[in-house]
Amino acid sequence: MFTYWTLFFVIIAYPAAIGKGREQNFIEHLFDKRQAACYNEGMISEEKLKILTESAKYDVSCSSSGSGRKNGGGMGNAAPAGCCHSFTPDGRCISLLKILLSNRCIYSCRYCPNRADVDVPRASATPEEIAELTLDFYKRNYIEGLFLSSAVEKTPDFTMERLLAAVKLLRTKYRFHGYIHLKGIPRADAGLVSEAAKYADRMSYNLELPTEASLKLLAPQKSTESLLSPMRQLVKEKAEFKEEHKKGHFLPAGQTTQLIVGASPEPDSRIVRLSEALYQKMGLKRVYYSSYVPVVQDSLLPTLPVGQLREHRLYQADWLLRFYGFTAEEIAPEGENLPLEYDPKCAWALRNPQCFPVEVNTAPLEMLLRVPGIGGRGAYKITEARRYAALDFSDLKRMRIVLKRAKHFITCKGKYLGAKDERAVKGLLALGARQDEARQLSLFDEPERWGSGGAGAAGMLSGAGEGRTLSPAVQLLGTRETALAALTGEL
Repeated sequence: MFTYWTLFFVIIAYPAAIGKGREQNFIEHLFDKRQAACYNEGMISEEKLKILTESAKYDVSCSSSGSGRKNGGGMGNAAPAGCCHSFTPDGRCISLLKILLSNRCIYSCRYCPNRADVDVPRASATPEEIAELTLDFYKRNYIEGLFLSSAVEKTPDFTMERLLAAVKLLRTKYRFHGYIHLKGIPRADAGLVSEAAKYADRMSYNLELPTEASLKLLAPQKSTESLLSPMRQLVKEKAEFKEEHKKGHFLPAGQTTQLIVGASPEPDSRIVRLSEALYQKMGLKRVYYSSYVPVVQDSLLPTLPVGQLREHRLYQADWLLRFYGFTAEEIAPEGENLPLEYDPKCAWALRNPQCFPVEVNTAPLEMLLRVPGIGGRGAYKITEARRYAALDFSDLKRMRIVLKRAKHFITCKGKYLGAKDERAVKGLLALGARQDEARQLSLFDEPERWGSGGAGAAGMLSGAGEGRTLSPAVQLLGTRETALAALTGEL
């Protein structure tokens, strides 16, 4: 008999394990007519579930950290000590049931695979179906909570009412105390938004594009104000809820948003400045970045994907904003993109040579945090250890400081081990970044894509007779012999 375990394996576990290219044949084989006939009546159909989960996969703002909701005698627990969440390497939570209530949309956002004029399979679930599905998956320990969104079906108020009904059923009827992340619907009634915030742990309104001009061009039914207005409302109401010491919960995990990178022409500097303003004025927990992927064809959109490296650099810049005391102006000069050759902290250090090198035995914590290769924990270890003895490079190595970057910007007891030429420093940092981006090959990688010379820095330095050219990072260093010396540490 068909079970939810089988369905969960097909939709989430199997595609992640074997790759998207082989997913469809497996699904067609598993969901044959005999199994479909055995499926329980009254529950959400497997066809509907496939459509709604597939439609939800492009929203990346689904981290489940930060909620303090505890079990009050019902089912589930969203408190940090009671949940074990699994995260992908880029920080995305994979322990939530990620689903749309409906993918029938009246809007025509040009970048969206569910827009009104696209011919795709459509489906809508009822609030009862979502609640029962969430409970069933939770009881089998497949998920830790729910990430529920929806296309705008009929009207914003109609859609928001159904989303509210689903989370209200889980909290009241089924006494579900697990984590719930609810997507807000722009232009929905303010009363519905306030009511939903009492049942959800986190809510989010996706800004998607960084400027009003891009929204008008690519998402004409939306505006910056229609997205920011409910965010401001929730900030104000949460502050009032806290001041009045009311019982219950009101968005204990706060708000998040998502920005699409590369669908519109704005540079990274504009995106970083927007993120900084959202953190300062809206008190957002996270801003998520999603590199543009051409899932639908449109003359107003780029034809090629942006790639994940630009997205990765924005996440690094976001980390500097939130934890390292950097400002948007320091991270990305006006009108510029973040450099792809090395991370934003290295880029700032190279633009400010007058600040370096710093002596690790005397530099304040704020300055240590700005040194490439020294993170938050590393800076704390240095400030604690130097109280008892002066540190040298061997001590930093034992503290797991990334010396291949840090040595160009620090001294220990007055000793400097970095490159003295700025051009050489840039090349070495770029080479180090390329080595850091090396990855473990999977069984499903195509060997020919890497070529006979292999991947990474060694492949970059292969001879021209094999049809390869040196990378820009290597060209910065000059000759091939110099580049090889840099790679082996002899430079």
